[in-house]
Amino acid sequence: MIHLLLAFTLTVLLPVLVSAHGYVGSVTIDGTSYPGNEPGGATNPSIIRQVSTIDPVKGSSNPSLNCGMNATLAANVANANPGSQLLVHWVGGSTGDSDWPHNVGPIMHYMTKCDGSCSSYDSSNAEWFKISELGLQPGNTTWYQADIMAGQPANVTIPSNIAPGGYLLRSELISLQLAVSVGGAEFYPACIQLNIGGSGTGAATSSEECTLPGCYTDSEAGIYDPEIYNPPLTYTFPGPPVAAFVGGDASVGGTTPTGSGSGSGSGSSSAPASGSAPSPTASSGKFSDPLFTLASLPIRRFCYIFPYRS
Repeated sequence: MIHLLLAFTLTVLLPVLVSAHGYVGSVTIDGTSYPGNEPGGATNPSIIRQVSTIDPVKGSSNPSLNCGMNATLAANVANANPGSQLLVHWVGGSTGDSDWPHNVGPIMHYMTKCDGSCSSYDSSNAEWFKISELGLQPGNTTWYQADIMAGQPANVTIPSNIAPGGYLLRSELISLQLAVSVGGAEFYPACIQLNIGGSGTGAATSSEECTLPGCYTDSEAGIYDPEIYNPPLTYTFPGPPVAAFVGGDASVGGTTPTGSGSGSGSGSSSAPASGSAPSPTASSGKFSDPLFTLASLPIRRFCYIFPYRS
């Protein structure tokens, strides 16, 4: 019986698991679109640092946590301004021909200032500060990442008072569908090279910055969550708080163990900016990840015993 169950599980889940990863296919800045490159494919001039695979970064100490799996420098840098709106388009599959496949976990954005041009900047030891974080939508059952799965981009605003210069913007989705075990979280970071104009003076303090890797541990709340499928959910964002100078430009939403947090920002184009009801296109955050929707409850339990290798 166990062999039949294993065979059935692999038959049903393997095609999904093979394609159940993704990357940033393009970025739109104030209405101008900038395409990226397929992971491991041909390298064309872009502002998005190319990764080698659609597979996630595993482990909080993995050097690829910085900008994605074996990310390489991009040739171009895009101009932006304080207050610029960025739409980060996450796609699924190795060629980006499907929607983002996960909907359980937070959306976060970080920035770091480049030493010189971002097209030649090694960010492996950079100090990053957070400019936005989105977790659970109002009601605490559906994640804002569900909107990404529904085909919407992740929205982020450049802080309105940020000092001018070259910056990397790091968009990160953390997929928590396997975070019931330590080390199960899947990290999907991507870095976008920007040159920001203006005359702002805003900057993060040293206490609001951290290195990547270095911001997270595998066992901290928000990375390891054995109760991730037991609503009503509470969630603690990993890493530093959103930098104070970001102020009202931040997208901050979700819950902490005390139930604080608001839906004051927009995590995707359908995410409510005023705490309204979740988008009707967003799927439920409970057992709605492809890993779980295609299998019955007994098979889910079996998969926890024999987890797939991503």
